[in-house]
Amino acid sequence: MDQESSSQHPKGHQRTRSAVKATRPRSSTKGPLDVGDTPLASHLLPPQTQQTDQQTSSSHAEQQHQMMIPGGHGHQARAPVSASPLLPRSPAAHSPAPPHSRRQPPPLSLSPAGPSPRMSFSPGPGSGAASGRGAPRPPPDFSHLLRPDIYHELAPLNVPPPFRQSAKQPSASTPIPDLLAGGHFRAAAVAAAQALTGANGAPAPDPADHALILSLFYVRLACLTLIDATALATQEVKALEDLNATFYVDETGHNLIPWELRILAVRLQAISFADQRRAVMSYYDLAREARLRLAEAAAKHDNSEKQLWRERLNDLGVRVAGVLVEMDDLKGAVEHLTSLKESDNGSGKMQMARALLWLHLGDVDAARGCVKPAEGSEGPSDNMTERIMHALCDMADGKYSEALNQWEELSKVSDDEMIGVNRGVCLLYVGRLQEGKDLLEGLVDSGRTSHTLLFNLTTMYELCTERSRTLKVQLTEKVAALEPTSFGWEKTNADFKL
Repeated sequence: MDQESSSQHPKGHQRTRSAVKATRPRSSTKGPLDVGDTPLASHLLPPQTQQTDQQTSSSHAEQQHQMMIPGGHGHQARAPVSASPLLPRSPAAHSPAPPHSRRQPPPLSLSPAGPSPRMSFSPGPGSGAASGRGAPRPPPDFSHLLRPDIYHELAPLNVPPPFRQSAKQPSASTPIPDLLAGGHFRAAAVAAAQALTGANGAPAPDPADHALILSLFYVRLACLTLIDATALATQEVKALEDLNATFYVDETGHNLIPWELRILAVRLQAISFADQRRAVMSYYDLAREARLRLAEAAAKHDNSEKQLWRERLNDLGVRVAGVLVEMDDLKGAVEHLTSLKESDNGSGKMQMARALLWLHLGDVDAARGCVKPAEGSEGPSDNMTERIMHALCDMADGKYSEALNQWEELSKVSDDEMIGVNRGVCLLYVGRLQEGKDLLEGLVDSGRTSHTLLFNLTTMYELCTERSRTLKVQLTEKVAALEPTSFGWEKTNADFKL
């Protein structure tokens, strides 16, 4: 029994060969570039080609309909292969009718039935659309700076009553230049906004008059920063958007925005977006432009233009260092200041700016090395900048007695307010508080009313007596009674620590 089983199945399970193998003739296919089975075939091919393609398609369809393939429990007809895998089939391809009886789609007209709609595009700020080739470029439209919703209302709530009720307040019809000359910065900011929006009874400027519009806008932003309303300035400066947009570039490649406004706008936009790195990148963009203008001036042998752009380039270098200090990137600020060339120091003001940055970083020796005596100058102020910096360095080192001696020597040759204020501070630190207070009050009586002077004087009031508020109010009345000057007449409560 076992032998019979083993003889019948000697190797266990084996693969059963199929007796009949269905063979399928190779069918012709069409590539994606063949248009015989597309909706546009009847309109793109000649009639003879259309008839031949229809007969060929019918024969292939009938042959494929007759072919049967094994699958599952029955036999199903293989669906005909699409003629083109990339082009959509015509709606008739889904019909069960034979191919020769399919309905052709209606002819498509390649010409529009009516006039095609035209897209209108008006370039705004930040767009670089140019006019037609060969056509003159239309003047830019600055109407986006004339909208009243940009500008905020300035409430005089932070102004002490002696200034608000003073007879020295200017009238509403006072021109802006007179307001600036008298130090009425809040009134000038209001007048600039009214002039831009036409709210003062006069018509608004022509949107194409970019010089007038940008000048008024600069007055508005600058005055806001001077009256301690920087928060409002950071909101209003957003109307300029991208300062380097082609919208602000004229046909000669120069930027229409004045340089002073661009410098101020970079600073305000960085504060507005809370991103100081934005200011660093923008200053570098301005520096690249300054180098280009400097090269152009050198090619034209224009010495005055060269000096102007060289000073602007030096100023940008100091501003970048200042932003790095504000970002607490002290290492980057040190490396940047070190990379500036000694020949780039420029004027005494620029030397002082670099030296003050070094003092802020704590490097007194580097601060001393930034200032040098003015070359070619004569008289007692020959090395004034150097002497002032040495006195400041002594104060930074805590040597107030030595610094006081230097300030007293400097006060004999100059009545500068900065010298007097630092002299009073040194008197405070050496224990001569009453002398320091009397010195600062004497500066106020002479017409000096800077924020630094008033802040230090009110601080001494707080150290002298518990009735400091009464002394502060009396100080506001004294300052409000002074004659207006271009340094600023109207003050805020923060100036008097009220």
